[in-house]
Amino acid sequence: MRIAVDASRCTVPRPTGTERYALELIRALLRQDSPHAFTLYFRDAPAPGLFPAHPRTAYRVIPFPRLWTHVRFAAALWRDRPDVTFVPAHTLPLAFPGRAVVTVHDLGFRHFSAAHPLRARLYLEWTTRHSVRRAGVVLADSQATAADLTRFYGAPPDRIRVVYPGVEPPRPAAPDEIQAVRVRYELPERYFLFVGTLQPRKNIARLVEAYQCWRAAHPSDPAALALAGGRGWLYDPGWAEGAPGVHLLGYVDEADKGALYAGALALVFPSLYEGFGFPVIEAMHCGAPVIASRASSLPELVGEAGLLVDPLDVDDIARALARMAGDADLRGRLRERGRQQAARFTWDAAAAQTLAALAQA
Repeated sequence: MRIAVDASRCTVPRPTGTERYALELIRALLRQDSPHAFTLYFRDAPAPGLFPAHPRTAYRVIPFPRLWTHVRFAAALWRDRPDVTFVPAHTLPLAFPGRAVVTVHDLGFRHFSAAHPLRARLYLEWTTRHSVRRAGVVLADSQATAADLTRFYGAPPDRIRVVYPGVEPPRPAAPDEIQAVRVRYELPERYFLFVGTLQPRKNIARLVEAYQCWRAAHPSDPAALALAGGRGWLYDPGWAEGAPGVHLLGYVDEADKGALYAGALALVFPSLYEGFGFPVIEAMHCGAPVIASRASSLPELVGEAGLLVDPLDVDDIARALARMAGDADLRGRLRERGRQQAARFTWDAAAAQTLAALAQA
């Protein structure tokens, strides 16, 4: 096959989950032992060595200030006429030739519409509906997202493939590095950790309230709550700023994440909705026990390797904090289960399933 790939997400300066997905999946596609030819399309020139060498890969850098997908990328597809086009992030061009596969990561904008600016929400609604109808195969990051695609857009289940993303383990951290990162972020030896953008669907207010309940019930335990992530749309300073024991770390450098996970009592991730929760698997890779919500995709990811809580029940979250903080044996068991669970999510497996979906399309 001659496969066109939208690689425009791979060159952003501060990648989030969607950008990391595009970059790592494309890398894994090029590592596969396949006879296919790939053309990667970029808005900005990629850095040298960003992708592995591949004898049948061409690069097209096509700068364009606005509407890149629907104008510039589409025009390139009309010119090149690939056998199939793959877009790893929601939005297929409005008009282009041939067959297509698209990844829909989540439908959070349908579940939490108020958490998105109106213009962004309308664009997401239109592009997702168009992409689901136009694609021959739709990749979903989880069973939860697959069910949402059928529920909201009537996507036939036989056109949806659940392909779990791989998760690249953060760089392992030695004990002295863990200590150095704690000092850098002014954290005590014991701390709970949250990683993610601080926005309404991440449930930050209830997490902080649950931590305060746990802290009040265990005054002799100095464990802190570290919130690692930038402030997102509709961030409310009242969620956490000034709360005793809460540390706002801001956007954390990727080089520090492994040590932050490894040093934590637990990752606490009581999100209200996730198409796929990368921090959960990253934490498991690093040996951090996990507390996660029973919502959306998170039970699929955690399995028996963590504690699941009702994200709307502050007391339930506080009870999980107490169990994790007070039971070293539990933490040890969950660390071992977590490493085994995380090993299931590899980019090579995701790439093999994606190639099969491209052939099906």
